[in-house]
Amino acid sequence: MPSISKKGQLMPQSPIRKLVPYAEKAYKQGKTVYHLNIGQPDIKSPQIALDAVKVHSLDILAYTRSEGSEAYREKIAAYYAKNNIHVKHDDIIVTTGGSEALLFAFGSIMDVDDEIIIPEPFYANYNGFSTASGVKVVPVISKIENNFALPPIEEFEKLITPKTKAILICNPGNPTGYLYSKEEIRKLAALVKKHDLFLIADEVYREFTYDGIKHYSIMEEPGLEQHTIIIDSVSKRYSMCGARIGCLVSKNKEVIATALKFAQARLSPPTLAQIASEAALDTPQSYFDDVIEEYVERRNTLISELKKIDGVKVATPKGAFYCIVELPVKNSDAFAQWLLEDFNVNGETVMVAPAAGFYSSPGVGLNQIRIAYVLNKNSLIKAVNIIKQALKVYKD
Repeated sequence: MPSISKKGQLMPQSPIRKLVPYAEKAYKQGKTVYHLNIGQPDIKSPQIALDAVKVHSLDILAYTRSEGSEAYREKIAAYYAKNNIHVKHDDIIVTTGGSEALLFAFGSIMDVDDEIIIPEPFYANYNGFSTASGVKVVPVISKIENNFALPPIEEFEKLITPKTKAILICNPGNPTGYLYSKEEIRKLAALVKKHDLFLIADEVYREFTYDGIKHYSIMEEPGLEQHTIIIDSVSKRYSMCGARIGCLVSKNKEVIATALKFAQARLSPPTLAQIASEAALDTPQSYFDDVIEEYVERRNTLISELKKIDGVKVATPKGAFYCIVELPVKNSDAFAQWLLEDFNVNGETVMVAPAAGFYSSPGVGLNQIRIAYVLNKNSLIKAVNIIKQALKVYKD
């Protein structure tokens, strides 16, 4: 029979979604499953965005421009200006989610067998995007002991080879919730300028920062205009994951011109979702104030409950809505599957994301899980109690 491509065989499964069949089986058995595995907020999408789709006056659902409508890109540029990021509408390409923005970035700046350095643990799909692009991920490990802070810059520098084309960070981080400081960004800026590399920042969680700490974008750093690429998305900012609208932003005209060719090849981003996303930019600040307050309470509740469990180690996130938890087990994949198949407390169980899939280094993160604190506080307390009771009886 015809064979599958090597690329297809190497394509990793999502640690976030691969346990879905076991969760579905648990549902069929009548169990309640608390989903801590996926960053799908339960926060309502802005009504202004939903209404914009309801009242549109389109007669034909036509293609838009490949780079996204000019009106939407003008409004995105105005949004960035409010965040001290000064770009023009033609520095922006609207994409089908942040995922496509990453694929466009990889395709625009790297060839097959080129290398990209990424602090790990990192968003699991970076592995998939790299495989799809024929690019090699070179990891530099950050550690739970120091809350997953940026590894020493010397660790990055010694990994740079003639094949290295870029450094990629997620800020605030998925899956760690770590928020890079201005000083850390400036160290990376000096490094990419020294070695003439690109610095890509996945900034989709920009709004979600806590404890009075402000997000510092790579595009706020002077002198990096030709080196920086921002990946962005409406998914988490406005709780609009299903819209599948993101963007790639760069002042490097060659990057934008090249990415536009990839955008033209897929024709255009979805029209109705652009209408919703453009309207969402008028969401009042009070929406974000309320959401951030809710996430801070959820984070504090989650961390407090986890610290009550013997043998558990947890990093305290400063942004986004994820944290990495180290468990007293040998293999969190087996534990996560067992939770869904064989364990419940009064008919309730938990779905988590095994953290090994957020690393590219073999054998790292095997006893860790990622938790997304996107559930209400009562559900989080119940979910952590299930994990606590499970650890009392689980045998590796």
